[in-house]
Amino acid sequence: MSRWSDQDAARLVGTYPTLPEDLALRVYTSRLLGNDASLVLHGGGNTSVKTCLKDDLGAEVEVLCVKGSGWDLGAIEPQGLPAIALEPLRALRILPEMTDETMVRNTRRYLLDPASPNPSVETLLHAFLPHKFIDHTHADAVLALANQPDAEMVLRDIYGEEVGIVPYIMPGFQLAKLAAEVYEAQPGVKGLVLVNHGIFSFGETARESYERMMMLVEQAKQALASRGRFAVPGIPEPRPLESGKGTLLLNLRGALNAHSQSPGQQVLHVRRTPEINAFLQRDDLQSVAMRGPVTPDHVIRTKHLPLILSPECLNGDEARDHIETELAQYVETYQRYFETQAGEKKVEKKQLHPLPVVFLIPGLGLVTAGKNEGSARIAADIYERTMAVIENAEQWGHYKPLPESDLFDMEYWSLEQAKLGRSKPRELEGRVAVVSGAAGGLGAGIARRLAKAGCHVLVTDIQKENLDKVAASIRKEKGAGIVAMAGDLTQRTFAEELLEAACCEWGGVDFVVCNAGKAFTQPIAEAKDMLEDSLRVNLMAQHYLAAAAVNAMKKQKTGGCLLFTASKAAFNPGAGFGPYNIAKAALVALMKQYALEYAGEGIRSLAVSPDRVRTPLFDPKLLANRAAARGLTTDEYFKANLLGREVLVEDVAEACLFLLQAEKATGTFFTLDGGNLAASPR
Repeated sequence: MSRWSDQDAARLVGTYPTLPEDLALRVYTSRLLGNDASLVLHGGGNTSVKTCLKDDLGAEVEVLCVKGSGWDLGAIEPQGLPAIALEPLRALRILPEMTDETMVRNTRRYLLDPASPNPSVETLLHAFLPHKFIDHTHADAVLALANQPDAEMVLRDIYGEEVGIVPYIMPGFQLAKLAAEVYEAQPGVKGLVLVNHGIFSFGETARESYERMMMLVEQAKQALASRGRFAVPGIPEPRPLESGKGTLLLNLRGALNAHSQSPGQQVLHVRRTPEINAFLQRDDLQSVAMRGPVTPDHVIRTKHLPLILSPECLNGDEARDHIETELAQYVETYQRYFETQAGEKKVEKKQLHPLPVVFLIPGLGLVTAGKNEGSARIAADIYERTMAVIENAEQWGHYKPLPESDLFDMEYWSLEQAKLGRSKPRELEGRVAVVSGAAGGLGAGIARRLAKAGCHVLVTDIQKENLDKVAASIRKEKGAGIVAMAGDLTQRTFAEELLEAACCEWGGVDFVVCNAGKAFTQPIAEAKDMLEDSLRVNLMAQHYLAAAAVNAMKKQKTGGCLLFTASKAAFNPGAGFGPYNIAKAALVALMKQYALEYAGEGIRSLAVSPDRVRTPLFDPKLLANRAAARGLTTDEYFKANLLGREVLVEDVAEACLFLLQAEKATGTFFTLDGGNLAASPR
């Protein structure tokens, strides 16, 4: 149960030699809590320690170091526990009331370092309790009991006099006062359970507070297990989705992104485990899932309700119509919830986007939407734990979370919304691209640039080992959603598999960069099989990929872009390069044909035409011969253009990024060769 280690604790204390030991140990146990998904998830929970630090004048000040907004307990650093002068915080308790704005202003006013992050919204609760160390989590097991109709009686039966029970109250000044009063009425308790919210533990040492938390949570687990098994989330199933599921997700993502009130482009995340599948097969799924979240803190990540979609209605030609109808009904329900609550509370609020974030689809799994893969996964993590809590709560008795009135207060609480941040989205946030020929050279450079712009990228190439290295490198550098899938694009079925994989991974596709290619050199009359080989690799493989992409984009109904890597060879062919020249010229014609035939679907078709870019496409011996034939060194050869400047892979990648965003351009190409009038179309 406890993961405390004297050796690990001492090692961490040693990494912060200038910190007081109690603050270093606060970091250690905060990480222990934060890395246990059954206790807190994605920025949830908070911890504190009361200690002494020196101010700018060198005077010792008793301070409260409490988790700062935006910090995750699992990876917290000392600067994530901003220090606030404790005495003036405690003095605030005499006030009869305090607005949220005043509370935030006061907690910032007494910071030792004004550059620190905003302290937790529960700072005053930590301050008003007398203990040195305080921990707060949203433990699954406790929430299953704290969300019972008779939660207070249940908790008292389980814990006796070991914990104080705090009725639900909105986090803030009044909750801080009430929690302190409950403790003072039972000063011997080891913690407090907040009905419908979570649990606090405390102690005079970091270890005592942490191990009390683990003990109290274990008591809840044992109580639940006494009624049967204790449900926990399972391990995601590694096997791919069944054939046809990609189309379902394509329709869902397309309908979401096409909705007039969509918050922007979104991607989907699919999660399946035996436990998820069992939950989705419940006879009372509609009842239990539509009661609300297990703790109000989750509402900003998952909305207050999921959308349940029947799998029987998600196949066939009418699937999109069914999804759009269900979305419209969800939006109508959300708007009614917003208008009712805002009206009853007589508050003026700007409505947040009304679309669902969590989708429950029996036979498929748990599906979540987000502005990027990260946010979609966070929602899935939270709802997967929600399922386990509901299972345990129902096994005990009856799952009864907070009513909509309280959820609305939390969802539209400015201090809670602030946790999400307001960073500017990257250029291709929420978009999905497939890039071929990505094991090196231009393809790798293009994939890397798209990932940097926030795009989710499926990279493909016939060279699996190099492709995997490129994907791993991009993932490490950009922290991006990237998947590698090796195969032969000259096989039409592989192109179709690629698009199905992109749809199953992120729900659809927005861009396809047809970049795979190979140089074939031989006098044209002698080419024989080589011309056919070149056409197969440099033309037909691109056509197969583009055709599969168009079929997906047409179902998605949100447009898209095909981007082909052409060459100056299409306009300025070189002797001995006939097989390559002809295929590239045909590729430009192919690009125009796609532009002509699919513009009505909102699908754009463009080409980038680079020249003399250092990539593995250049055979070293051939390159040396071509440079020598012109009386140039290799470096001079790459700069032999009007500008006298070498075109880099990064330059081509930037051009691709520009073209993918050029929403009013189609049927044309962008030349990037430093200036070569001989290659100008005429």
